[in-house]
Amino acid sequence: MSLANPAVLRNLVEQYEALAALRAEDGGAAARQRLRDVAHTLCVSTDTRDIDSALAAARRLLSRPGPVAAGRPSG
Repeated sequence: MSLANPAVLRNLVEQYEALAALRAEDGGAAARQRLRDVAHTLCVSTDTRDIDSALAAARRLLSRPGPVAAGRPSG
């Protein structure tokens, strides 16, 4: 799996959580589409197939100490 840039991944998680907290699924078409788009991007970025797995994977990646979590490539 290619690791997403940690800053981008963190931003996606924050966007998803904010949209979910605002209950975007109950909002207008644009809000629902944005929630779906962010969920899809998180899944692609974490190589998962559902949002719960994507969020868990993203949080796991972001919690790792070292170069990956800090936003620097390893190796």
